[in-house]
Amino acid sequence: MLKFLFIIFIFFQSSYAFLITQNNYKEQASVLKSFDIDSSFLIDRVFVRMKSNADRYRTKHFLKVLEEGNRFVPYLRKLIQEAGIPEAFLYLAMAESNFTPTAYSRARAVGIWQFMPYTARKFGLKINTYVDERRDPVKSTIAAIKYLKYLHNIFGKWYLAAIAYNCGEGRVQRAIRRAKTDDLSTLLNVRKKYLPRESRLYIRKIIMMESLANSSDFILGNDSDYLLNRGTVETFAKVYVKEGTSLNSIASSINLSLKQFKSYNPQFRYNFVPPRKGKYGIYIPYDKQIAFRNNFDPNKSKSKFYVHIVKKGDSLYKLGKRYGINYRVIKDYNRLKSNFLRLRQSLIIPVLKPTTIRYTIKRGDTIGKVSKKFKVAINTILKINNKKNTMVRVGEKIVLPQMY
Repeated sequence: MLKFLFIIFIFFQSSYAFLITQNNYKEQASVLKSFDIDSSFLIDRVFVRMKSNADRYRTKHFLKVLEEGNRFVPYLRKLIQEAGIPEAFLYLAMAESNFTPTAYSRARAVGIWQFMPYTARKFGLKINTYVDERRDPVKSTIAAIKYLKYLHNIFGKWYLAAIAYNCGEGRVQRAIRRAKTDDLSTLLNVRKKYLPRESRLYIRKIIMMESLANSSDFILGNDSDYLLNRGTVETFAKVYVKEGTSLNSIASSINLSLKQFKSYNPQFRYNFVPPRKGKYGIYIPYDKQIAFRNNFDPNKSKSKFYVHIVKKGDSLYKLGKRYGINYRVIKDYNRLKSNFLRLRQSLIIPVLKPTTIRYTIKRGDTIGKVSKKFKVAINTILKINNKKNTMVRVGEKIVLPQMY
């Protein structure tokens, strides 16, 4: 018995020592208060065990997530502060997705805040042919704030809103009915299992992440002092462009590759801004604003879409496949009410109008081989070159479109 008591004493002493060396007891108590949780939760056995085993959180992965998330985190923190919800909800996003806008779960949850389609649309996010705003770091955060406030209105306590965000409001309501209380320690009872295991750990995980991410002792102790100044500098800005603008033209105007630019704008499904939507907000690195103002020409950047004249055998599906876009994009842009096409109908294909290159036919070439090599449909090659058949001769020069 004495041996057992001694072990318990050492366990809590080591946990208390962790709190002291982290020098953040008051900060943690403040975080708990913002979640409507009593400070006595700091001696919750599971939470204390997590803190006493904090070394398992001291990994390169955790610090890497903090560093990579810094692209969006300062602005997200600002939105959360302005909304007046607990700031620690920022780490709900870390728990959900590691601050990754392109995160995708097996359950079809997407984005930094891991929205399911129904919930996303309910709180104002668009998911359509052109964009998935669950991947938009700003718009998805605004939606998450609305959702959390909605959950708080239902349950009246922020810790219940956090848990409901994880497992659903219905699950939390059933748990409260079974437990006959909304007391946190009761709902987290490991034997009663009122809530799923993941949800029981969820609130602890958020507080733990917030504690570590804002602990100078933790950061300095892991040779990551460069993270102490994170969030003090704005990292991206929002600018507006016309409908149908090529993402490539925006990227090149600020000396970014298309891949780099899209890492700031993962919401776009294609390499152009949605058509017929008026002006559209896009994000660029904060230090690229001057370059954007000086170099971006809105009159030249508007996509000059390709015009296709419908021929026998054409269908929306075939055209989509030929031009490398979803057939619904063609249907939507041309405001077609059905999939039916008529001969000689003009369709605007919302991809950049092709520029051309000249190619000289070599020995062994066929139209089929050239088509495959340059990824241009045979019919397109024949039309551009006014050819009636696929016969070619060595030395013949033909024109090929290049899509950008």
